[in-house]
Amino acid sequence: MLIALLILPLLVAVAAFLLPSDRGRAYLVPLGGLLHFGILAPLVAGPTVTSSGHWLVFDPLGKLVLGAISVLYLVCSFFVPGYLGHYNHRPNRFFVMAMLGFLSATSLVILAHHLGLMWVAMEATTLITAPLIYFNRNAKSLEATWKYLLICSVGIALALLGSFFLAYASIKNGLPPSLLFEDLVKLAPQLSRPWLHAAFALLLVGYGTKMGLAPMHTWKPDAYGEAPGIVGALLAGGLSNCAFIAILRVLRISQAGGDGVYAHEAMVVMGLVSMAFAAVFMVRQRDIKRMLAYSSVEHMGILVLGVGLGGEAVYGALLHVMNNAATKGVMFLAAANMHRTYGSKQIADIKGVLHRLPISGALFIAGFFAITGSPPFGPFVSLFTILGQMMKSGRFAVAALFLALLGIVFVGMGASVLAIVQGRPTALASASPEKEKLWSTAPIVVLLAIVVLLGFYVPAPLQHLLMQGTAMLEVTR
Repeated sequence: MLIALLILPLLVAVAAFLLPSDRGRAYLVPLGGLLHFGILAPLVAGPTVTSSGHWLVFDPLGKLVLGAISVLYLVCSFFVPGYLGHYNHRPNRFFVMAMLGFLSATSLVILAHHLGLMWVAMEATTLITAPLIYFNRNAKSLEATWKYLLICSVGIALALLGSFFLAYASIKNGLPPSLLFEDLVKLAPQLSRPWLHAAFALLLVGYGTKMGLAPMHTWKPDAYGEAPGIVGALLAGGLSNCAFIAILRVLRISQAGGDGVYAHEAMVVMGLVSMAFAAVFMVRQRDIKRMLAYSSVEHMGILVLGVGLGGEAVYGALLHVMNNAATKGVMFLAAANMHRTYGSKQIADIKGVLHRLPISGALFIAGFFAITGSPPFGPFVSLFTILGQMMKSGRFAVAALFLALLGIVFVGMGASVLAIVQGRPTALASASPEKEKLWSTAPIVVLLAIVVLLGFYVPAPLQHLLMQGTAMLEVTR
């Protein structure tokens, strides 16, 4: 069943390559999403699944993150046929194949419990995502693609060096060499502490680059700004979470090796730095997609900050994985509708969205309140949980900075959102033949419904997974 999660999307990608019809090929994306989710759902509800040799393991952390990615992909996939139909003058063979390959590669990252296999899978996600970013095939999208490839490749190279350091930490002390995470956790107390220390630093920076943590985030505004909205949603709610779980896997080894204090404090610092960078660049942002990119930088910072704080904040961070993925889907898909209608991503050119696109405009406003942590949406619950742990542990300075940065983001992002939704549409937008259709709004409504649900109620199966995931990351340190 674990192999099927990886192979089925690839088989559908092969079918996309062979299918001659561009219009029919677009429907293979939701087909791949349905097949993947259909296999995943019973596995999530069941016990931990392990492949022969323990190279692939579906544990509670994997269930949480892959579940979030699969749901986001499935809902967003129904946006794809209509979206590609709008660009029917462009061949979509490689776009559809890359979308399906993305689902397979991200699944492999999360299932991989071998340090080397996880690194290979992470590199695969980098390569498979590049054609998606280059979809518009202009100078800016080409620049964004190269920037993404170069910066993420540097991060991946640092992660490879960190992997070598982690392997050498066992060889240095005469331990049997193994790159399986279960073995590394068991042997962690006997690993060479200096090499373990250095390995975590390199892996945090390396995978943090792919995650989009500041100051290694510089690829993100360009890539998100030039990629189609559907791709931006999957990058923010899918790819970033793959890098996050890679950091969590390595964190468990550091904790078990007695290096937890250093690892947690490093994550707290990087989380706050990411939030600070996002707050600065969010103010007076001129491009709607770049604004959402900096919002992603902020929320990736919140994830590592929550785990770094420990305690109940770990639960809040894991819950925020789900909340952030769904909310980013709302924001990026609504932004895609605006971009298509107004013919621009510049905030100065997008006015009167509530008049021209009332459904997308209302959903975008709701997404803004959700992503900035306003009740009654899901992110409020996860952010409040993280804040509660700060107060409970006496970290009042961190709490004050956390609240201040959230406030700056709310004001800076709010000014842009109000400028977009108020006023009268431009002449170009009024003359545009684009209309809101079921395919362009229904996926956004579904994602917003998930965000609202998680603000009021966490379903029992999800609650059970969150508690299991929290227990995996909470050890004495």
